[in-house]
Amino acid sequence: MESCHAGIAMARRPIITDVAQAAGVSVATVDRVLNGRARVREETSRRVYEAARDIGYHAAALIGQRIQAEVPEVRLGFVLHKEKQAFYQAFRQELEAAVAAAPGIRGRAQILFAPSQSPGDFAALMRELARTCHAVAASAVTHPEITDTVVGIQASGVPCFALLNDFAQGVRQTYVGLNNLKTGRIAAHMIATAVHRPGKAAVFVGGYRWHGHELRETGFRSYLREYAPQFTVLDTLVNLETRQLTYEATLDLLSRHPDLRGIYCAGGGMEGAIAALREARAPGDVALVVNEITPESRAALADRHVAMVIATPLERLCRDLVGHMVQAVRNGANPLPGQHFLRPDLYLPESV
Repeated sequence: MESCHAGIAMARRPIITDVAQAAGVSVATVDRVLNGRARVREETSRRVYEAARDIGYHAAALIGQRIQAEVPEVRLGFVLHKEKQAFYQAFRQELEAAVAAAPGIRGRAQILFAPSQSPGDFAALMRELARTCHAVAASAVTHPEITDTVVGIQASGVPCFALLNDFAQGVRQTYVGLNNLKTGRIAAHMIATAVHRPGKAAVFVGGYRWHGHELRETGFRSYLREYAPQFTVLDTLVNLETRQLTYEATLDLLSRHPDLRGIYCAGGGMEGAIAALREARAPGDVALVVNEITPESRAALADRHVAMVIATPLERLCRDLVGHMVQAVRNGANPLPGQHFLRPDLYLPESV
């Protein structure tokens, strides 16, 4: 008989008092959340909903609907590029997760990928998103057309943010990304630390429309000039962020400069440098520093053809970016554009 009573107790459907106990609130508070009788703090409403859902309360779905109905919808638009690359696919996923998890809003993320690095392609997509979104962010190039586009978007009341590359300085809202000058200095420090013989160092940039790449190059050169004058930095190479150009240029560097000691890929195209070093040099013979952790850079760390990966902390970046965008939507555009720097994640061969 005793086990029979226990079975009945176990099978009992949760009631409102169970929800209140699980959420750590009063029954009256649960009733207000369930029936919308009076306004309840968002944090408390969400706690009640999560408790109801966890214990299987029959009206949990209704509570969830009421919470959603009370929270304003905020549409956030993002323009990225290189849709097929692993880094930007991960970027997309983290943006979607950050928007979905943003407190106090029903976030909607709209993410578009520019088909090329042309200023016109970026500008067109940014204007398209500005017509339907409350705020826009982009990883666009630095160009007058982009600056004019940002001016027009913000004049329409839509805050515009710069990602990874700090375009439209003095016009855009906030730049969110790495401190690119320091990133270049970190790369130079790694090469100077890893290499114990004097020689030459090379640096690749994607192109001169990427202000962030120029800052990384400047940081790289300034560090070696200041702390490692035994290195001669070769003329900067433009690889248009392509694997093939980087591969061919790296093989050419290796053949013309037997004393090449280090290479820094300040932008994309690192796969080409990795392939060339695997083909022509033993692991560790040339210290290669690249940006962003991907399957290719992780594998190159493991086989020691890459000395360091300087990575953007995507989860933190997306969370902070969405916070800035929501704040700008709620409070209006900031009249003093700023910079929000994140500390990079550094990966060494022993990290993977």
